[in-house]
Amino acid sequence: MSEIVSHLAAIRETLPAGVTLVAVSKTHPAELIREAYDAGQRIFGESRPQELREKYETLPKDIEWHMIGHLQTNKIKYIAPFVTMIQSVDSARLAEAIQTQAAKYGRVIDILLELHVAAEETKTGWDLDELREYLSAHPFDRLPNLRVRGVMGIATNTDDETVVRRDFETLRRSFEALRPLFGEAFDTLSMGMSHDYRLAVACGSTMVRVGSSIFGERDYSK
Repeated sequence: MSEIVSHLAAIRETLPAGVTLVAVSKTHPAELIREAYDAGQRIFGESRPQELREKYETLPKDIEWHMIGHLQTNKIKYIAPFVTMIQSVDSARLAEAIQTQAAKYGRVIDILLELHVAAEETKTGWDLDELREYLSAHPFDRLPNLRVRGVMGIATNTDDETVVRRDFETLRRSFEALRPLFGEAFDTLSMGMSHDYRLAVACGSTMVRVGSSIFGERDYSK
């Protein structure tokens, strides 16, 4: 059994029913993704549109690809024909640009609204009050090719579990507060990565994004 297969099995054992695993494969080669695929994993997360497009073209077509990184509007065209979910929708401008591309290809694309809860200013995402103001005008009535499935967020990068738990609980409360605006389709709270996904699950996460615990550390030189 390869390391990837054993890592996947170990992580799955820690996830309760109802929690979806996104295997974060960014910067990792297609052959490693294929190992995870052969072990039954079908949902993979990427952060670079061109890299995602290349992998889509060489790997099995029943993979569900999630865009999890910051997305520039001029890069949506690379992934709009096939991407399953865009988790990192952090502005009205981006939502409108995704609508344009989704309509062009006759698709409805699932999205998550990315909220900024971390202490670091470098993290992207909506402030909750800012997002509430945007939603008060019912913008998604005009964006029929987008389906808002929930919320995504990243906790503060710290070893202080109290801070991380606070961030996750803020995300969960925000998710619950926004849910009545969207109905039953609003069912996804994506939070938790390799180092903190267990805590995220304890705080109510329904989707975790795990990369290095499956594939090993990323090669940032690529």
